[in-house]
Amino acid sequence: MQYLTVAETAERLGVKRETVYAYVSRGMLTSVRSAQRRGSRFAQDEVEGLAARGREAGEPSGSVERIRTSISLLGDGGPYYRGVHAGDLARSGSLEEVAGLLWETSDPPEFRADPGLLEVARGTLAALPSGARLTDRIRVAVAAQAAADPLRADISEVAVTRTAAALLGTTIAALAAAPRTGCGDRERPAADATPGPIADRLWPVLVRPAPKMPGSHRTATTAPASTGPGPIRLLDAALVLLADHGLAVSTVAARVAASARADVHAVVSAGLGALDGRDHGLVSSLAHRFLAEAMDDPVAALGDRLRAGVRVPGFGHRIYRGPDPRAQVLFALLREDPTAERVLTAVDAVVAGMARGPSPEPNVDLALAAFLHAHHLRADAGEAMFAVARTVGWVAHALEEYREPGLRFRPAGVYVGPRPD
Repeated sequence: MQYLTVAETAERLGVKRETVYAYVSRGMLTSVRSAQRRGSRFAQDEVEGLAARGREAGEPSGSVERIRTSISLLGDGGPYYRGVHAGDLARSGSLEEVAGLLWETSDPPEFRADPGLLEVARGTLAALPSGARLTDRIRVAVAAQAAADPLRADISEVAVTRTAAALLGTTIAALAAAPRTGCGDRERPAADATPGPIADRLWPVLVRPAPKMPGSHRTATTAPASTGPGPIRLLDAALVLLADHGLAVSTVAARVAASARADVHAVVSAGLGALDGRDHGLVSSLAHRFLAEAMDDPVAALGDRLRAGVRVPGFGHRIYRGPDPRAQVLFALLREDPTAERVLTAVDAVVAGMARGPSPEPNVDLALAAFLHAHHLRADAGEAMFAVARTVGWVAHALEEYREPGLRFRPAGVYVGPRPD
């Protein structure tokens, strides 16, 4: 059994020494005295248990919880971007307008590709295996542009917003020029650096390759006709809803990089690395796979998950006690789209089945998966949408972090190993 002194216990719990004694008087800690050592000592396991209960109660544990930000506000009705409801922006705005709002620029950025860096990114992506995921390609394209930009260390606000706009525009242009996979499709026509709506340019990247008819060389790279809000409008709405979500783990990673005065390429790379976790940016792909099974028999698909005792992807969120507001907006838009009727029928059946118990509400990952199925997008399209949209948020947080003292995220850590005699 390892024991901690009063000072060590106070440090571990993040309280004053007097508070430690107050915990003893309330029966929350047991004080142990030793004939060999002066002063009270406390069993390390008991202290760790009390610290864990504090974390579960949401008590601040370090500098991350004390980040002051004016970028987004989360709540049961949110998120809000600088005081503007993200749902309102999703229904009528674009990712460009949200970038202008979050980056506080006078005009929305055009996301114009840099011709020189575009060639570098294209050449680098060409070396990847054809089956590489879209988010793998995005990470590689960002790294390639960083290596080819000798002036990337400039972190002045003007330079950061210009570089970030070019970074995103160049990355999407490089992806649009990359080879398609499946059914012998030819390469996409080379994308140029001409600006245009980001959703229009991203759509061909996300479309699932379709089998070609005999004698035809055409592929499905344009949005299908729709009597609802239209797939491009839905894509733009989804990008807006995903642009920022407070201090998500990938955003914290991006801010830590910015605190070290890393350039914007490195900040985005840090965010992309954290986003690639199975509990963060990859959940939409898991929800897509689940819905693929549920489209044929929703009850059976849900029953299989429940019987196996595994989590049903696309439900629950650590921030919201009730429904995910982003999912509500995207589902509402999908219900105006006749092409989404079949997948929404499956979603409704799954939600009804989950509601039999004290189950969590649908989240934005389930809504993304429904969008992907409704418009025959790639299984990893949701991940790519997350990466593209959240880049806008990471840049906003980097701009905010650059104004703070550098290297402020240096926690002392809590040593829980053997204590020296």
